[in-house]
Amino acid sequence: MKTKKHNSWYFYVLLCSDNSYYAGITTDLERRLYEHNSNSKGAKYTKTRRPVELVCHLELPNRSIASKVECKFKKLNRKMKIEIINENSKLKKFLLSILN
Repeated sequence: MKTKKHNSWYFYVLLCSDNSYYAGITTDLERRLYEHNSNSKGAKYTKTRRPVELVCHLELPNRSIASKVECKFKKLNRKMKIEIINENSKLKKFLLSILN
């Protein structure tokens, strides 16, 4: 059996049908978005809030950093989340604040 080597991890943010946000990490954005929208492997939170739309993502070098970004993002208030999603410069500053 071939195993697929994943060099990158992704932090991603979904906009749910109720206008709430869901953040997560994955090695395959396309597969994960499909799972959130169509089958039982999607998160419990998104199952009742379909369809979901990918609104933001960052490619990161490893799972550790992706998890740190996810954790910090989830602690932000809604206003800050929206600003980070909508402004690329704020997204970069947010990432740098975690890495430093």
